[in-house]
Amino acid sequence: MSASSSDTNLSKEPSENQESHALGDATQKTLVSHLLASKRSLSSVSHVWRANELVTSARALLEERVVLGARTDFVRKGVEEQVKILRSVRSGVEGVAREGQAEFKKVLRDLDIADARLKKTMKELRSTIVEPSLRGPGEDRKSLLDFVDEESVDGIMGSLRDSIDKTNEARRTLHDSNKTFDDDLESITVALSKSSKEGLFPSSEFEFDSPIGPLMRSLEIHAKEMADLLESLVRHFDLCVTAVKHTEGGGATAQKITGDIPEGVDANLDDVDAPLEPMTQEEMVEMLNVLERDAADVDDVATEIHDRLVEMESQFEHIIFRSDCLARRYADTTAAFSLTEEVGEKLLEYVSQGRQFLMRWNEERQVIEEGLEESERLGEFYERFLMAYDGLIIEVGRRKSAQVKMEKVKEEAMEKLEQLHENELAERENFRLDQGEYLPSDIWPGLVDSPMRYRMVPTEENTRVVPPLPRSVLEAALRRTNGRL
Repeated sequence: MSASSSDTNLSKEPSENQESHALGDATQKTLVSHLLASKRSLSSVSHVWRANELVTSARALLEERVVLGARTDFVRKGVEEQVKILRSVRSGVEGVAREGQAEFKKVLRDLDIADARLKKTMKELRSTIVEPSLRGPGEDRKSLLDFVDEESVDGIMGSLRDSIDKTNEARRTLHDSNKTFDDDLESITVALSKSSKEGLFPSSEFEFDSPIGPLMRSLEIHAKEMADLLESLVRHFDLCVTAVKHTEGGGATAQKITGDIPEGVDANLDDVDAPLEPMTQEEMVEMLNVLERDAADVDDVATEIHDRLVEMESQFEHIIFRSDCLARRYADTTAAFSLTEEVGEKLLEYVSQGRQFLMRWNEERQVIEEGLEESERLGEFYERFLMAYDGLIIEVGRRKSAQVKMEKVKEEAMEKLEQLHENELAERENFRLDQGEYLPSDIWPGLVDSPMRYRMVPTEENTRVVPPLPRSVLEAALRRTNGRL
């Protein structure tokens, strides 16, 4: 809020009454409203506490998982069943690859069709030269392609090529990952074939989904971001307190409102009772502007803190679930051979490659489909441009024909008017010869006047003359137009 132009400038050390006068009743109500809203937002501190608890608990779960993994006797369970699970996972990853690649190939086919159509239309635009008679004197020769934005087409094609390259790179990465997976499974099969059969046990039903580590890091990031957001709310609260104190009776109001803020909020409540520091008019205006801008974001910040906690709770449940699954898997899985253990450690990476391919493909598919839609839209627009140009040629021919007809009518009319004029001159001359010497000239002023003469001129002074078109040009436009029907 800025001061009115009628306000006098405040001195460098204004009194509290001067500052209160600068911050009127309307501003005071607004500031108190902002302070109350800011105070309510501080209840988010409970979310931050819960976030810290989740991080602590998750870290403990992660540590327990590591310890549990170290204590697990991998040899105790059945290696052959573990290999079956690995092959099942491998088959799932292959299914993901086949499905994504089939969709990719279909999109490429559609893209090739749209690209060929657009290139054909662009070629026609390039080969269609604008009729010289339609251009102004001295203007350069142009094709229809000169009137379209080729850069937009190049931009679309470049974006599509980039998305295709990214998808192909993801496909190659997935292919290499699957090849390594196959080599590892073959190594385990060879190792098992060389070893004697032992008592085997079914492995756990845990299916690898996503690693806990990234979830843990996500929890830590959420907790830090929530703490930062809470700190920004506290800073806004402190600024609201300062602003309210600079209003008339604001000190008591600030004390009343800040008396029961949520426990654990690190606000500068010691400053509530402190005397006001002098502020210039410009400083107060700047403070109000900052408050108004930040006040609009208070609810959003509080909502974001809440949403982040909801996400953390969900992630923590996933961590608990995955920790339990890993505990069961470690308890039920054997490590009879080092190769089996190595493949198990890399299994998440293999599965992750399939998921990453799907994620990448889903991202790029949206870009490609949007580019395909835009390419088809441009192709249709340029085709309509070609049709419209033929329509223009036909329209110019029609207008020229109409103009010729009007000129003919005008010439015929002028000939009739001239004939009537000549006849009238003769009639008046005959009258003068017969009666003129007996009539005084001042008996009627119009007695000796010449007959009225007419001329025909265009009513629109700026109307351009319709240019003539070669008959072959007009006939070609008609053939193309009729061929599209």
